[in-house]
Amino acid sequence: MPKANVALLIDLLTWLAAGNRPCGEVMEAWRSSCPRLTIWEDALAAGWIRRRSGIDGAQIGLTEEGRAWLAAQQARAA
Repeated sequence: MPKANVALLIDLLTWLAAGNRPCGEVMEAWRSSCPRLTIWEDALAAGWIRRRSGIDGAQIGLTEEGRAWLAAQQARAA
């Protein structure tokens, strides 16, 4: 995976680590039509983020695997 994608994945997961976000907000901020920037798709395929339906609509948040990957990346950078 290109270093730029890893940096953007860290940004996405850090942003979601603060708390679940509405699906529309996440899609607006992170969807890309660029085939080289598959950040959303990579995080979803890896199982690092999840979509849950609720009373307030769909919410996007981190999975335990996503939290673990993010922690490992942050520890590596320290």
